[in-house]
Amino acid sequence: MCGFVGFFDNTKDKEAILKKMSERIIHRGPNMSGEFFDDDAALGFRRLSILDLSDAGAQPLYSSDGSKVLVFNGEIYNYKDIREDLISKGYEFKSNTDSEVLIHGYVEYGEELVNKLRGMFAFCIWDKIEKKAFGARDHFGIKPYYFYEYEKDGKNSLMIGSEIKSFLEHPSFVKEVNEKALKPYLTFQYSSQPDETFFKGVQRLKAGHFFTYKDGKMEIKKYWDVNFNDKHNTIEENIKKIEDVVEESVRLHKNAEVELGSFLSGGIDSSYITACLMPDKTFSVGFSQEKFDESNLAAELSDILGIKNIRKTITGEECFAKMSDIQYHMDEPQSNPSTIPLYFLSQLVRDNGVTVVLSGEGADEIFGGYEWYDVDEGQKKLKKLPGFVLKGAAAVAKKLPNFHGKTTLLRAGRPVEETFIGEALIFEEDEAKDILKSKYHNSRTVREITQPVYDMVKGKDDVTKKQYLDIKLFMEGDILQKADKMSMAHSLELRVPFLDKEVMKVGEEIGTEQKIANGTTKYILRKTAEKKLPEEWYKRKKKGFPVPIRMWFKEEQFYNFTKEYFNYDFVDEFFDREKINQLLDEHYNGTTNNARKIYTILSFLVWYKRYFVDEIA
Repeated sequence: MCGFVGFFDNTKDKEAILKKMSERIIHRGPNMSGEFFDDDAALGFRRLSILDLSDAGAQPLYSSDGSKVLVFNGEIYNYKDIREDLISKGYEFKSNTDSEVLIHGYVEYGEELVNKLRGMFAFCIWDKIEKKAFGARDHFGIKPYYFYEYEKDGKNSLMIGSEIKSFLEHPSFVKEVNEKALKPYLTFQYSSQPDETFFKGVQRLKAGHFFTYKDGKMEIKKYWDVNFNDKHNTIEENIKKIEDVVEESVRLHKNAEVELGSFLSGGIDSSYITACLMPDKTFSVGFSQEKFDESNLAAELSDILGIKNIRKTITGEECFAKMSDIQYHMDEPQSNPSTIPLYFLSQLVRDNGVTVVLSGEGADEIFGGYEWYDVDEGQKKLKKLPGFVLKGAAAVAKKLPNFHGKTTLLRAGRPVEETFIGEALIFEEDEAKDILKSKYHNSRTVREITQPVYDMVKGKDDVTKKQYLDIKLFMEGDILQKADKMSMAHSLELRVPFLDKEVMKVGEEIGTEQKIANGTTKYILRKTAEKKLPEEWYKRKKKGFPVPIRMWFKEEQFYNFTKEYFNYDFVDEFFDREKINQLLDEHYNGTTNNARKIYTILSFLVWYKRYFVDEIA
C-alpha cells in the first residue's frame, strides 16, 4: 500500500518538483521513497511496506531490460498464480512482491494484464523506448487515481497521482475551484460526477478503466463492468457459493508480513469478515452519546469469538478539532458524517501497532443491504392502484405544498430513475440553487448525472438498478474515497474482501428475491452468516455509522464554530450568507432539523479555507 505521483513533460527541474509532490503524500508511505526521471517523464513513489519488507520491494520498479518503469499503489491478491505463469515463461524475479508481477506481466501480456488481476490497484508503467505511459485502476475504484492535462512549452502534458494535493507542488498546476462541482455536491454530499473533481481540470480515472498516453494524447478504455444476471440458483446453492468465495477472498486478503486486524461495528458486514478472518485484534469507536455508540456490541462479539477488542469513545470536541485535517485528507469536500469516526478508527488501529485492517465495505451494494432498496409499506399499498391513477395522483402531489405522505406518493407513482440518487439527498436541486450564487448554478443536473448510469441497466428490476447506481456513484465516489483517504491519513492499509471480482461474480448471479425477502435486506448474506455469527448479529438491521451531528449543532460551542465559518468573507463568493445562517439558527433554536444541510455547507467551507485560504500557493 503506497502512493505515487508523476508527470510527463519537458520540465528541466524534475527532481526537485518530484520531491515536493512526493512529500505531500508522505502519509501514504512513510517507510521509503523513490524517484525516476528522464527527459520526458518523472515518477515518484511513497512506500508503506506490507509484502517483502526488504529493499527489494522498493519502487519505482524496472523491467528486466530496464526499459519500463512502474509505480503501483495497492495489492494484487492473485499475484502468486500470475507469478508462476511468468516464471514458466522464463521471467526471473528478484523479490517476493506483487509489484514485480505487474512489470513483468505488462511485458508479457500488454494491456491484457488488467484482465488477469484480482485486487485493489492503481498503477502506471512508463515505457522509456516508446515514450508511452500505461495506467490502470481496479475494478471497483478502491484505490484512487487522478490526472490533470496541461500545456507546457506548447505541448500537451499530463500529471498523475494517488491524491490531488500532490498536484499543488507542480508549477504548471493551476489551482481553481470547479464551478460545476458545488451544486451537485449539495445534493449528493460528495463529489458525484465520475469524471470531474472540485479542482478545475483534475479528473478521475474511472474504476475498471485503463489509459495509454503517448505524444500528448490520452486514450481511456473500459476493461470491466458489473453485469447483474440472475442465474435462478436456489438459496442453498447461493449460500454455498457465498461461503466459498468470501472464505477464499478473506484468505487472499490475509497475505501480509505485518500484523492484521479488523474493523468491527455492530453490523453483519464487518462481523462476518471478522468471523472469517479471526484476527488477533478488532477495533471499534463510538460517541459519548449512548445511542450513538455501537462499540459495546463489537466488544461483545469479540468476546464470543475470543478476540481482543480495542475501542475508543470520541467526543464532539475531538471531531470539530480535526475537521480541517479530515477535509484536507479527503482532497475534495465530503459530508458523509461517517467519515469522522472512520478517521479516528484508523488512528486507533495505527496507535496500536497494526498496519493492515480488513473491513466490510461493498456487502450492501453487492447483496442488497440498504434499507432504501426495499419498498416501504405505504408504497406497496399505493402500487396496487391502477398505473394511470397513481401517476395522476403523483403529478398533482408534486405541485402541492408538503403534506404527510407526499414523498411516499411521489416515489410510488414515479419510476426509480426519477426518485433514487443513492444514499443521501441533502438539498433538493431548487434548494441548492436558492442558497448558491448564480455563478454556481450552471452544472449538471441530478438527472444528467444519474441517467447515464441507469441507461446501463435498462430493463432490470428496481433493486438491481439501485444497486448498480450505488456501485457506480455512491460506493466509488463516497464510500471508497473515505475508506482510502481516512485510512491512509494514518498510514494504514484498509482491505475490503467483499470487493473482489470473484465475490462480485457470485453476487451478480443472485436474484432480487433472495436479496430482499420478507422485509429483510441482504437476506441471502444473513442466511450465509448463520453458521458464523450469533442470531442477534446476523439478524440486526443496518444502522450505518450514526454520528450525533444533529445534537452537536444545538450545542453552543459547535454552533459558534459553525457560525464563524458561515460568516467568513469568502462565504459571499459561493452562498447567500443570510440564508445559510438562517438554516443554522433554525436548527440551533429547535425549529427544524437542518443538521445534514448545515454539515454539508460547513464541510465545503472547511475544505475551501484549508486549500484556498490557508494554502499560500
